[in-house]
Amino acid sequence: MIKLTWLSHASWLIETAGARILLDPFFADNPKAQVSADQFADATHVLVSHGHADHVGDVAAVLKHSGAQLIATWEIAEWFKKNHGFENVVAMNVGGNVALGDGTAKMVPALHSSSLPDGSYGGSAAGFLLKFETFRVYFACDTAYYSDMKWYAGGADVAVIPIGDVFTMGIHDSIEAIKLIEPKVVLPTHYNTWPPIEQDATAWANHVIAETDSKPVVLKVGETHTLELVRGL
Repeated sequence: MIKLTWLSHASWLIETAGARILLDPFFADNPKAQVSADQFADATHVLVSHGHADHVGDVAAVLKHSGAQLIATWEIAEWFKKNHGFENVVAMNVGGNVALGDGTAKMVPALHSSSLPDGSYGGSAAGFLLKFETFRVYFACDTAYYSDMKWYAGGADVAVIPIGDVFTMGIHDSIEAIKLIEPKVVLPTHYNTWPPIEQDATAWANHVIAETDSKPVVLKVGETHTLELVRGL
């Protein structure tokens, strides 16, 4: 069983039989967050897509409480080692694969900028293609539309796609990305945290239904999608 829980903004909890993974934890300064870092003392891994504050805001706190392994670009991994003293880190780069509990994570491209809270260079922004059991889960993370999404994530069981616009792709481009990737199920992310990225997720879901063959799943903050439901679709 694999569970995906939306923790608000672009933060996700991924639970498998062998891992409890946080993606881009951002809680303390997040007006929509309903959780805090100390609730994830049992986290096993933290994935970071890029260095912006709304994606790394609670990384250090989660690592302190849990001792989880940090997986990020070389620049971000080294920054957390230097500035926070964490040693349980895996530094990687786009195109690489690493073990992730009972699965694997491939770091894939994202068209976006990346700098850390103190202005340090954050390396390349990235997304992640996770593989567990027979499932492929694509987190596009903060990105614009780009055609190579099909090569990296085409036919994924689940795709998690930003829809907020302004800083990432918006609804229109997300639909084009979904057409390209052709996931069985698609979930929206990176929206409604602040006014500049407010979106109507129901309207987005209606576009997905009308224009693609994918099934949209819109979660409220704190809700979970179980990937067992994907089987047979």
